[in-house]
Amino acid sequence: MNPNWELQNCCNRDQKLFLVTIGVFTVAILVLWRTFLLTPFKLITVFLHEASHAIACKLTCGQVEGMKVHANEGGVTQTRGGVYWLILPAGYLGSSFWGMVLILASTNLLTAKIAAGCFIAALLIVLFIAKNWTLRGLCIGFIIFIAAIWVLQELTTVRILRYVILFIGVMNSLFSVYDIYDDLISRRVNSSDAEKFAELCPCPCNGVGWGIIWGMISFIFLCGAMYLGLVILS
Repeated sequence: MNPNWELQNCCNRDQKLFLVTIGVFTVAILVLWRTFLLTPFKLITVFLHEASHAIACKLTCGQVEGMKVHANEGGVTQTRGGVYWLILPAGYLGSSFWGMVLILASTNLLTAKIAAGCFIAALLIVLFIAKNWTLRGLCIGFIIFIAAIWVLQELTTVRILRYVILFIGVMNSLFSVYDIYDDLISRRVNSSDAEKFAELCPCPCNGVGWGIIWGMISFIFLCGAMYLGLVILS
């Protein structure tokens, strides 16, 4: 079957459910933004941010010496070598990209299971290089959480694995855009990835300029995930 790139005859039942669910999740996330209920999901977004730094480091032949995620929603990845100007933007853009991947993975049960399996594998790997107990606890907690949802999916009538993957994807996409705005645009943090990137890049953009560019790219990832999700479900 050829992909329906023009989204002709949109929207069928699955497409409507996909859009409505994203809308409900978005409203719920905004309402609960400053509550403790979202803290674990915010921290998992920080984890994906730092993991993206680590992946960029390894792909450019560097060494990852450790990762930390702090309870105040901050994090740090210690690297040695690699291509620094690729490692720096990988955090914000990488977490946005993973949000898009998880949103798309939620459109099908098989891909949701693959995403859940890869997620658990990534958490297990990071568990052994984590440098603080906040990150270790986060890894252990989400491994148990995802595994429990998977078991419920297989052995009971509770079929929510796809929705859990979608929620994590939407949360990650929204938090990435907010994080870029908060760290790089609304207030200028001299130690931010964007400020460091501006020092390396010869173009006239400062840290705020790069923050705006990265924010636009992250928003495009979110919109692209919704569009491609509708195409897949058409």
